Amino acid sequence: MKVMMVNGSPHAKGNTFVALDEMRKVFDENGIDVEMIHIGNKPIRGCIACQKCSETGKCVFDDVVNETRQLFAECDGLVVGTPVYYASANATTIAYLDRLFYSSHFDKTMKVGASVVIARRGGLSATFDELNKYFTISNMPIASSQYWNSVHGLTPGEAAKDAEGLQTMRTLARNMSFLMKSIALGKEKYGLPEKEAWTPTHFIR
Repeated sequence: MKVMMVNGSPHAKGNTFVALDEMRKVFDENGIDVEMIHIGNKPIRGCIACQKCSETGKCVFDDVVNETRQLFAECDGLVVGTPVYYASANATTIAYLDRLFYSSHFDKTMKVGASVVIARRGGLSATFDELNKYFTISNMPIASSQYWNSVHGLTPGEAAKDAEGLQTMRTLARNMSFLMKSIALGKEKYGLPEKEAWTPTHFIR
């Protein structure tokens, strides 16, 4: 099994990495391969709604979004970690996720998602909710923990002192491992849930 971990912090080895790496240790113990992608220091622009991805199957901007699309397709779970900026994920993370989810047209059903947020003090719950919306619009179950998936820290490495936050990360990784393995067994026996043809509507018709 494989998990793709996205580090949205501009600092490769900062507090977001501390939280994600705590999860990685548990994934290793469970025999789950981890690929960690650092995107937070890359020049990732936002979606321009050109719709070219519907023709080509990839984003018109050929950057880390296209580079990681196949890994996303192959993985059993996706963990997205971000620092909190103004009670939101940082702009690089949002630009990456908008384009990754929109331009990758493969079926994401039953890939397990988890969001991890890091802040000095506040804005964690709002950011946690923001990231989870990418999963819930994509038929992806969300892994949970003993608390909302958050760790506190300001200066680099300070998150390592948040004992409860790190325990939350370990619990999240254990729960996610169990969920991915359970879904794999379920797919073997029952397959994926039946899907209806999409019925798109909007508010003026």
